[in-house]
Amino acid sequence: MEKLTILHTNDLHSHLENWPKIRRYLDSRRRALQESSGVLTVDLGDFVDRWHPLTEATNGKANIRLMNEAHYDVATIGNNEGIGNSKAELNHLYDEADFQVLLANLYDPKTLQAPDWCQPYTIRETKAGTKVGLIAMTAPFPLTYGPNGWDIRQPMELLPAMVSRLRKQVDVLVLMSHLGLSADLRIAQDLPQLDVIIGSHTHHLLPEGRLENGVLLAAAGKFGQHIGEVQLLLDEEHRLVKREAHTVETASLPAFAEDEEEINGYLAEGHHLLQAQQVAQLPFTLERNLASEHSLIRETLVALKERGQTEAAVLNTGLFLTELPAGVVDQDQLHECLPHPMHLIRVTLKGRDMYRLVLEMEKNRFFLRQFPVYGMGFRGKIFGEIVYSGIEYDPINRRVLWQGKDLEPEKDYTLTTVDHFMFVPFFPTIEIMGDNEFLFPEFIRSVLGHYLAGHYPRVSKQGIMENRR
Repeated sequence: MEKLTILHTNDLHSHLENWPKIRRYLDSRRRALQESSGVLTVDLGDFVDRWHPLTEATNGKANIRLMNEAHYDVATIGNNEGIGNSKAELNHLYDEADFQVLLANLYDPKTLQAPDWCQPYTIRETKAGTKVGLIAMTAPFPLTYGPNGWDIRQPMELLPAMVSRLRKQVDVLVLMSHLGLSADLRIAQDLPQLDVIIGSHTHHLLPEGRLENGVLLAAAGKFGQHIGEVQLLLDEEHRLVKREAHTVETASLPAFAEDEEEINGYLAEGHHLLQAQQVAQLPFTLERNLASEHSLIRETLVALKERGQTEAAVLNTGLFLTELPAGVVDQDQLHECLPHPMHLIRVTLKGRDMYRLVLEMEKNRFFLRQFPVYGMGFRGKIFGEIVYSGIEYDPINRRVLWQGKDLEPEKDYTLTTVDHFMFVPFFPTIEIMGDNEFLFPEFIRSVLGHYLAGHYPRVSKQGIMENRR
């Protein structure tokens, strides 16, 4: 009998506070297992997340170096790699990877080919001769992958044919899924030819796995809080006779004295690299206030209107986590202020629908002031106050004014905001009635940085404005 173990991680999201324990565990388990059985180490995506300053400063390449140190065999991408990077950045993210990147549903729309840094599947052969096929799919978000220069395909457009073809070539067939639990369950129902689906994306934890239509589902939660193991037992004919999954809680693993220094070192290195990237020089402090309009949000709204080339913009005060003090502004300050992986969108609506959108915002205004927001790219605590630029609301007469004038019902109006406003459930008119254009590749902090660089340029020691546009 042959034993094959797949060690798996997913959705680390640059939570490097758990990384020393994870690295040691993967290394020790791999060495122990290699003596008597086959072992593969895989990551299911969203290992990279730009909330961490070191990830931001290196465009994720520091994360890839960490993965190399842990000796991963195979990895795929999540939306943080795929959408959180520009196309150029993603095309070079894995330049130094010592592991194989798998991804079957991402294509370049110009060449109609998959990018050269990934393969749709791989077949690995164990020492005992068992052939293991691995396929990888990531969550399809055409609204955001498209503007970022990619053609993202629906998994079930490709997966049935791939599974049918590979099933004839391998003894064990594994899907590495960054699709979410509900998608994994549907795939297990539709494609029982799969032996294992290792899942991610929805941060679900399956402590002992789950058998669905004869397919073993495994998943290890989020943020490196758990590490997963899939154990497969095969007979002399390489037939699968037993499969099981379990997870190990990272908090239960021993901590070493030097761990804290290593974890803090990643943060310090990231801050240092970002602080070296000076952006602008402010003659005054841009202040923040969760409860009301402030100078920082006013400047950012102007930046949004410039980037989106619109007459109006809207944001919420909860986006801004720190102020920007007078003096030199660097990338570290921008990252601390606006850590969210949010892109801008241009929303075009008829006047009657713009009126409805503003009334949705006014209806939810008081509720959202203290409303805690989780996920959907938000890295703050509460939504905060809604602030307009170019739009006014008269609550007594229920009038919406655009540039001081009443909206015309059949006229088109366009505003700029962040994509988060489309993803949260409070402003449905954006998604239902809006003609929405995503502005890639910049995050909101980069848009503000470009604006500040142009309007408040740095001054050299010789008194020369260094970055005047």
